[in-house]
Amino acid sequence: MKRWILVLLPLLLLGALIGRRLHEKTVAAAAQNQMRTARMKAAPVVAVAAAQVRDIVPTFEAVGGVEAPFNVKIASKATGRIDYLQVREGDRVTQGEVLARVDPSEIQAQVRQQQAAVSEAESRLAQAQLTEAPTNVNISTQISQQQAAVASARADYQQVKQNYAAQVAAAEAGVTDAQGRVNNAEAAITNAEASIKSARANLNNASAKYRRVNELFQQGFIAAQDVDDARTAVDVQQGALDVAGGQLNAAQALRSSAAAQKAAAQKQADIVRTKGKADIEAAQAKVVQAQAALKYAQANRAQMPAYKQNLHALRDAISAAEAGVRNAQAQLANTVLTSPVSGFVTGRFMDPGAIAIPGQPILAVQSVRQVWVTVPVPEEVSRSIYTGQPATVRLDALPGRTFSGKVTQVNAAADPMSRQFQVRVTLDNAQNLFKPGMFARVTMVTQRVRSATVVPREAVQSGPQGSSVIVVDKTTSVAQHRPVTTGASDANGIAISQGLQPGEQVVVLSAMPLKDGQAVRVGGGREKPQMNADRRG
Repeated sequence: MKRWILVLLPLLLLGALIGRRLHEKTVAAAAQNQMRTARMKAAPVVAVAAAQVRDIVPTFEAVGGVEAPFNVKIASKATGRIDYLQVREGDRVTQGEVLARVDPSEIQAQVRQQQAAVSEAESRLAQAQLTEAPTNVNISTQISQQQAAVASARADYQQVKQNYAAQVAAAEAGVTDAQGRVNNAEAAITNAEASIKSARANLNNASAKYRRVNELFQQGFIAAQDVDDARTAVDVQQGALDVAGGQLNAAQALRSSAAAQKAAAQKQADIVRTKGKADIEAAQAKVVQAQAALKYAQANRAQMPAYKQNLHALRDAISAAEAGVRNAQAQLANTVLTSPVSGFVTGRFMDPGAIAIPGQPILAVQSVRQVWVTVPVPEEVSRSIYTGQPATVRLDALPGRTFSGKVTQVNAAADPMSRQFQVRVTLDNAQNLFKPGMFARVTMVTQRVRSATVVPREAVQSGPQGSSVIVVDKTTSVAQHRPVTTGASDANGIAISQGLQPGEQVVVLSAMPLKDGQAVRVGGGREKPQMNADRRG
C-alpha cells in the first residue's frame, strides 16, 4: 500500500504542473490573438524620409594591391666572381650606392690589351703618312711630263700636216707647169704642121709654075731668066718646107720633153703625198703614244686616293681600337654594381664567391618613395576615369585611416580575359607607411549631379512597371504609390528626375505592405520600428 502511494504522488504532481503550463499557454495564445487583431485593425507604423535637394556623387570602389613604381633587378654585365656583397633584404640603399663588386682582373687585362692595339694602329698610321708625300710628288711630276709630251706631239702633228699641204701644193704646181709646157709644145707642133702644109702648098705651086715656065721656054715663048726665076722660087719654097719640117721636129721634141717633165712632176707629187701621209700617220701615232703615256701617268694618280683610303682605314683602325678600349673600360666599370634608385633591398639571389653571369639577377631594389595602387576597372566605368583624377585609398593594414592619391595611369587596352582596364593610383609614401603587396581599397568619384531631388535607396521600389515610391501626405497621413523616374545614385540615395517634389515624405520602412489610400502612422523618421520590418528598395 505504501509503495503505491509513493508512486502516485509524483505522478499527481507532474500532472498538476503540466496542466498549469497548458493553461498558461492557452491564456498567452488568447492574448496574442487579441493583440494581432488589434494590430490588424490599427494603422501600420512606417518610417519616412523627406526628399532632399543635394548633389549626387556616384563613386566606384575597387580592390587592388600596393606596388612599387620601380622594382629593379640588379645584374652584372660582366662575368666574374663576386668579391663584395654586403646588403641584405630590408636594408635601405641610396641611389649610386655601391652594392656589389665583381673581380675585375680579367677585364683589366683586356683594357691593357686594347690600349696596346691603339698604340700599334697609331704607329702604322705614322709610317703611312711618311711615305704619302714623296709618292704624291713623283706621280704629279710624271703627269706633268706626259702632258708636255702630248702637247709636243700634237704640235709636231700639226706641223707635219701643214708641211704636207705645202709640199702637195708645190708638187701640184709643178705638174700644172709641166702640163702648160706640154700644151705649148702641142700648140707649136700644130703651128709647125700648118707651116709645113702652107710650105708644101707653096712648093707645089712653085713647081707647077716652073713646069709651065719651062714648057714655055722650051717652046721659046719666054726667056731663060724666067725659068731661072721659077726654079729659084721652087728652091725657096722647098727651103721653107724644110724649115717648117725642122720647126715641127723641134716642137715635137719640146712636147716630149714637157711630157717627161710632167710625168716627173706627177711622180714627185705622188711621192710627196705618200711621204706626207706617212709623216702624218707617224706624228698622229706619236700623239696617241703620248696620250697613252699620259693616261698611264694619270692612272698612277689612283694611288693617291688609295693612299688616302689606306690612311683613312688606319685612322678607322685607331678609332676601332680606341672603341675597344672604351668598351673594355665600360666592362671594367660594370664590375661595380650600384643602386639605380633609392629604396629598399627586397631580394638577394647570390652570395660573395658566386659567379656572376650577365642577365642573372644578384639583388632586387624597390623604390617606395611613391607607391602605386593598381585596381581593375570595368569598361562601363573606365569612361569616367581620367589621369589626374583624385582617389581615396583605404588599406586593411591601416584600419580607420584614409589616404588621398591621384590616378596616374589608365591602361588604354582592356585585359582580354576579364575585360577590365588597369588603373594605377599614386600615393606619396614619405612616411614609409605603405609596403608593396598590401591590400587596398580605392574609391573614385565617377560623376557629379548637382541640385538633384534625392531620396534614400530603400524608398524606391522596382517592378515590371518601372520604379515607384510611396508618398505619405503630411496632413492626412495617407499613403499613395507614385511612379517616378530615377537618375544617378550614390551610397546615400537615388536622384528622382520626375514624379517627386523636394520636401515630400516617402516611406523608407513599413511593417506590412501598403495600399493606396491607406492611413499610416509615422514612426519617427528613418528609425526602424520594433517589428518585422518589410525593407524596400
